[in-house]
Amino acid sequence: MSVVDVAEGKDYSFPKEEEKILQLWDRLDAFNEQLRRTEGKPEYIFYDGPPFATGLPHYGHILAGTLKDIVTRYASATGHHVTRRFGWDCHGLPVEYEIDKKLNVKTRDDVLNMGIGTYNEECRSIVMRYSKEWEKTVKRLGRWIDFENDYKTLDPSFMESVWWVFSQLYEKGLVYRGFKVMPFSTACSTPLSNFEAGLNYKDVSDPAVMVSFPVLGDPDGASLVAWTTTPWTLPSNVALCVHPELSYVKARDNEKGKVYIVAEARLHALPGAVPKPKKGAKKDDKPEGGFEVLSRLPGRELVGLRYQPLFPFFAPLAAAEGAAKGAFRVVADTYVTDDSGTGVVHQAPAFGEDDYRVCLHNGVCEKGDSLPCPVDLNGRFTEEVPTFKGMHVKEADKDIIASIKEAGRLVDHSSITHSYPFCWRSDTPLIYRAVPSWFVAVESIKERLLHNNTLTYWVPAYVKEKRFHNWLENAHDWAVSRSRFWGTPIPIWASEDGEEIVCVGSKEQLEQLTGEKVTDLHRHFIDHLTIPSSRPGHPPLRRVDDVFDCWFESGSMPYGQLHYPFENKQLFEANFPADFVAEGLDQTRGWFYTLMVLSTALFDKPAFKHLVCNGLVLAADGKKMSKRLKNYPDPTEVLDKYGADALRLYLINSPVVRAETLRFKEEGVFAVVKDVFLPWYNAYRFLIQNILRLEMETGARFTPTPPAQLRPTNVLDRWIGAASRSLIAYVATEMGAYRLYTVVPYLVKFIESLTNVYVRYNRKRLKGSKGREDTATALSCLFNVLLDVCKVMAPFTPFLTESMYQNLRAALPAGEAPESVHWCDFPPVQQAQEGDERIQLSVDRMQRVIELGRTIRERRNKPLKSPLTRLVVVHSDTDFLQDIQGELREYVESELNVRRVEVCADPLQYASLRAQPDWQALGKRLGKSMGAVAGAIKDLTPDQILSYESSGSISVAGHTLEAGEIKVLRDFKVPEGVSPDDVDANGDGEVLAVLDLRVDDSLVAAGLAREMVNRFQKLRKSAGLVLTDKVDLFFNPAPEQPATAAALAALVADHGDYLRESLGVNVLPAAVRPASAVVIATERTSIGGADGSLAFTAVLATPAATVPRGPLLAACGGSEELAEAVAVVVASRELGRLQAEVGEAGGALVVRVNGASVTLTAGKELFFSASAAAAALAGVEVTANGTA
Repeated sequence: MSVVDVAEGKDYSFPKEEEKILQLWDRLDAFNEQLRRTEGKPEYIFYDGPPFATGLPHYGHILAGTLKDIVTRYASATGHHVTRRFGWDCHGLPVEYEIDKKLNVKTRDDVLNMGIGTYNEECRSIVMRYSKEWEKTVKRLGRWIDFENDYKTLDPSFMESVWWVFSQLYEKGLVYRGFKVMPFSTACSTPLSNFEAGLNYKDVSDPAVMVSFPVLGDPDGASLVAWTTTPWTLPSNVALCVHPELSYVKARDNEKGKVYIVAEARLHALPGAVPKPKKGAKKDDKPEGGFEVLSRLPGRELVGLRYQPLFPFFAPLAAAEGAAKGAFRVVADTYVTDDSGTGVVHQAPAFGEDDYRVCLHNGVCEKGDSLPCPVDLNGRFTEEVPTFKGMHVKEADKDIIASIKEAGRLVDHSSITHSYPFCWRSDTPLIYRAVPSWFVAVESIKERLLHNNTLTYWVPAYVKEKRFHNWLENAHDWAVSRSRFWGTPIPIWASEDGEEIVCVGSKEQLEQLTGEKVTDLHRHFIDHLTIPSSRPGHPPLRRVDDVFDCWFESGSMPYGQLHYPFENKQLFEANFPADFVAEGLDQTRGWFYTLMVLSTALFDKPAFKHLVCNGLVLAADGKKMSKRLKNYPDPTEVLDKYGADALRLYLINSPVVRAETLRFKEEGVFAVVKDVFLPWYNAYRFLIQNILRLEMETGARFTPTPPAQLRPTNVLDRWIGAASRSLIAYVATEMGAYRLYTVVPYLVKFIESLTNVYVRYNRKRLKGSKGREDTATALSCLFNVLLDVCKVMAPFTPFLTESMYQNLRAALPAGEAPESVHWCDFPPVQQAQEGDERIQLSVDRMQRVIELGRTIRERRNKPLKSPLTRLVVVHSDTDFLQDIQGELREYVESELNVRRVEVCADPLQYASLRAQPDWQALGKRLGKSMGAVAGAIKDLTPDQILSYESSGSISVAGHTLEAGEIKVLRDFKVPEGVSPDDVDANGDGEVLAVLDLRVDDSLVAAGLAREMVNRFQKLRKSAGLVLTDKVDLFFNPAPEQPATAAALAALVADHGDYLRESLGVNVLPAAVRPASAVVIATERTSIGGADGSLAFTAVLATPAATVPRGPLLAACGGSEELAEAVAVVVASRELGRLQAEVGEAGGALVVRVNGASVTLTAGKELFFSASAAAAALAGVEVTANGTA
């Protein structure tokens, strides 16, 4: 086998080639084969967070999937067996939402009338609606993951593990029944999630009332005043809340004889509190009225005061005098504000999340106890509030306000317009209502959660140390039940009086307790099952009505996906916690949290060791991506246009991998193709073309020399080897630390160096300019590096690396290379060799010198085609100067088109030094001392600056400054005796490039030769020729310029070596073109500037057999007639057959003509191109087959 030619970059379609690779992977069964090949190796456990299949994948999923694929591919390549199973979240709101729309379900009763079984089976039918689209997209992205053996949260095996998890928590005493305040639809008689509550907000007008609460035992008869926009909650009031730090006042309304207590900043909101001028009063008249402030006190001094209940309905709950528990007391919390209301907030714990939290914390009510909640599921008052019984809460507002007014407790009554949530189903106002829920007692294990968090490794670390730590530190007990239908049922069977409770932990246990066979664990399969009571004569236990919150299910996925502990017990316990998880930043309060809570509660361990957290992908305008707004490109279209590799690399090489936001821009994906893939591909194509060229010239298959056997002497061969070793070591280190955001920029920079330095500077060598042995060495170096790059980049760009690898492996010995790059091991990290660091540093500095020189040329309008005499490189590092004037010199001269490179170790010879402080680095550290230090820095002498540069520190104004805290600036100093117009310099703070801009006639001629090379190269390209296409080059001077012929002939004669080295053949006058040579392309062109001082026609022609007149005449014994006849015979022969015949005859050709025989020797009288003939006449060695 051998490598095959590849398309030109402009004709190469990355998306279409990716489709071919997908077919290859299918044919090889590549993913499963990778798993088979790694069996028996250490397990690398990865948990995949389950998405819903009721929606299509978006860029957030694509990003997270790419992160997971990169890490798991890398783990496999570094000697691990990595099982990757896709998972599906199948229960909960998203599914029910779709079915409610489909079946026009409006209320809970609609579901019950339909039948839970019918409803749930409808839900089941759509769960996997978009699973095929998911599989197609995930596969198209190049992600390797098992869809055939996926896990689903609706599988009985998964649900059984969820039951086991819950039963373990129950046995540990971590489960209790309590209340959770949730958005509630009274029309649908069901709680809603926060997501649902946010679907339908409207501006409405609601009553706003101020109500007095007389303080028991107050000497001034004072009343606290609370403000609320929900008067219907006042019958359930059990406490008042103030802010502990705010200032409150006790103020008397002398007109009404009332004394009120409110926040000082809100006193003006009470009617009559602010004095008002009398009607017709003069400017100096004192305003009348207003409240008299009796005293001021902080809110904390109000805590513990008892007050008279507004209504008698829950008066028995009142706290006893001096008691720290009980109702109708003043409590404090910092959620109270003084920007509205009165600074006193009335508490109804059944109807407000903060109310419930504050009342629990202050002992007004207890966990698990019933709450004052006199409102039924239809939003009507119950018999606990007989005055308003049967009235809907919103309709009861007027009657409640009237009752308060009648009791003399109404301080003020107004209205307010505000945004209020409505039910998306019934379009009726929502209320907040406490609903019974089963809780996991997270607060009791908070310390263990915080400890286990310290055992994990997160990227980026601040998400763990700040965001997640703070979330854990403030964690509350977790309500894990939902009053819904499509979900894993809570496995609790309870008696009617609640005295008897059984928590079931398995299907088998349920079968034993009920005596019934169980095939499915969804509600409609088990709700009818009862468990006999252990108390004689009591009715059987029935299952509670609730199902699990789907977050409890996803948090149980480590156990559910393996059906632990019922199966795979040893596999799970030997590999828990998982090695790796990855999801978006939002999961710090979602999946990451539930994983941590359940693993801590079960095993006192974190569920994972390593976590990569990505940020949010936004639209280009910075807004959330919206299908409705169509403010982002469809992922499928992007994949079809640019390919998956480009999208993957764009996402990974962005701030989103550091948990920051990314504004998705399609042009960014295109930039990856243009700036990374095409240069990389062109370097690969250049290698392939030159391998094929070498094989064609030698007739032998190219086999690269392995790196261990290579002994490169060329500086760039050694450099690229060193750079490759550094790349492998760096990627291994950073991937081991899961820092993908540092890996990709380094990879991209390496590819840029490979293409812009190694390939660019070595083009002539790779084409054979220094002989076949050197060419083979250079090609082997490039081959080995590209092969290693394929292996290193394979996890990141799986398609392009596979495409290149499939061709490259054809050059390796049979059986040596696996059939897929993704079956290859990651290249081993090698110890740096002696000189690696120096050569990498020198080449890096050389590149900077070249860039600095190019910048000088641009600003002084000196195009690169025009040679210059001299470049001086100024630097204090003598090793670098030795390298730049030694092995690296030819590359600098070529790239900057200068005749010679000189060096200078004295920076003061060409520059004056000055120092400036790095304000950003020093400002925070020095503070007020910054001014004095800055002044001292600016006064540093050149010797002090040089000393700072060499030592890396200096003492200035009593402060020690380290490397990087002072900026050293080099201002160019024109040498004495030189005009500023004749020299220019450019520096980057470390190295200085000084360019001599003076030009003489020899430089002009060299520039013309360079232009001629450019014209012929462009003509080759426009003619569609590839590297292996052999042609002869001719020039035909413009007839209208008589002097041109002589000038061009002189130019070609003087610069023949350069032209031949650059173009591979001699440039010849058109007059010597053999008659049998076929013209491929011609172009009228000129060199020497815009005025076209030397015009000619460039000609490309096929190589043809050539017999130079002098040697031919000698072979013909001086006979002109015989020589002409022999020339005609040779010209009539087909070149390929003629070459074969000469080769078989040992390098000679016998021509018989007119009864005479003439022997022509290849390389002496016979040549197979005009260029070879010209080379021989010029003294250039010609091979036995008649080529130069």
